[in-house]
Amino acid sequence: MSAVVVFVGGGLGAIVRELFMLMLGRYSTAFPLDIFMANILACFLLGIVSSLHQERRASDGANLLLATGFCGGMSTFSSFVFGAFSETMTPGRLVPSILYIIASLVVGYGAAWVGLRSVTRKRRA
Repeated sequence: MSAVVVFVGGGLGAIVRELFMLMLGRYSTAFPLDIFMANILACFLLGIVSSLHQERRASDGANLLLATGFCGGMSTFSSFVFGAFSETMTPGRLVPSILYIIASLVVGYGAAWVGLRSVTRKRRA
C-alpha cells in the first residue's frame, strides 16, 4: 500500500512541477527559473513535512505521500543537473550555470532549514 501512496504523491508533485514549467518557462531563458522554483518549493515543503513527521504530528502515511511522493515528484536531482548541464553547454552561459548551481544549493538548503524551523517555532510558541 505504501507504494501506491508514494505513486499518488509523486504524480501530484510531477503535475505541480509541470505547472511551474508552463508558467515560468518563458522567464527561464537566461536562468532555469522554472526548475529552480520547483526545487526550492519542494525543499521548503520537505522541511515542513519532515519536521512534522519527526515530531509525530504527521503520520508515516502523510510522510510517504508528501515527503517521498509529492516532493520527490516535484523536485528531482536529474532536473537540477540537466538545468545546470544545459546552461554549461550553451556558449556564454558558464557563469549563469555556476550561479544556478550555487543558488540552488544555498537557497535550497535555506528553504529546507526555514521549513524545519517554522514547524519547530510554532510548537514552542
